[in-house]
Amino acid sequence: MNIRDKSIITGLYLSKYSHEGLNELGFKSFQQAFNILGFSLGTKPASLKNYRDEFDPLFPNGRKGWHKRAIRDYCKKYFDEFNETDFVTFTDLIKSFFVENFEIEKLIYGSKKKDYSESIAKRLMTGRAAEEYFKSEYSKINIFSSYEILDTTQMACGFDYKLTSNTNFFCVEVKGLNSMTGTIQLTEKEFSIAKKMKTNYCLFIVKNFKEKPTHQYLLDPLNSRLNFKEIKKEIIQTTYNSTI
Repeated sequence: MNIRDKSIITGLYLSKYSHEGLNELGFKSFQQAFNILGFSLGTKPASLKNYRDEFDPLFPNGRKGWHKRAIRDYCKKYFDEFNETDFVTFTDLIKSFFVENFEIEKLIYGSKKKDYSESIAKRLMTGRAAEEYFKSEYSKINIFSSYEILDTTQMACGFDYKLTSNTNFFCVEVKGLNSMTGTIQLTEKEFSIAKKMKTNYCLFIVKNFKEKPTHQYLLDPLNSRLNFKEIKKEIIQTTYNSTI
């Protein structure tokens, strides 16, 4: 499926299951869902809202949506295909749009929600949605406007993106917050790379996903107004040995 296909189907899900769907995905409001799911898909949050509104006249959810005209044919196609899909199956389909290797995770963790990582909302906000926001916005920032971008999110190198120009570069770590304020966390590796790279390390924070996302960025974040406190956690790992 392409981005528009997934956007239409996500709009259908949010219209059909409304607040039940929001709760299952971990969202507290539709605006938060539009922002986080929209950026995660690589589309505008307003587009997801429009697709939800497109389907609203077809469901008893208390919203009128685009009730003054008939549903568009390309949306009606998805309604006919997925309207009879049960809640669990439809929810799994939506999650598969946003969670990499979703079927494998589902197989491993099953229905144990406490073990099955975090809510979709939190996972996307602190990862994919914030990263997609950065990719869509960084070139509009004067200091980065002439830089080329390299995605390093899968390289485990202590930052998410490398921005390069002919004479300079920045290593960018992206973090997401639901509100205008909150707590961010650097891993030991991120902290180490930030300490080494200094002004070539950029901490890019996407804030306020619950209303309207905005951002701030800090070069040399360890020597900024932020105060990072070291927190150590002891992890106990159990293994099982056998003799062959």
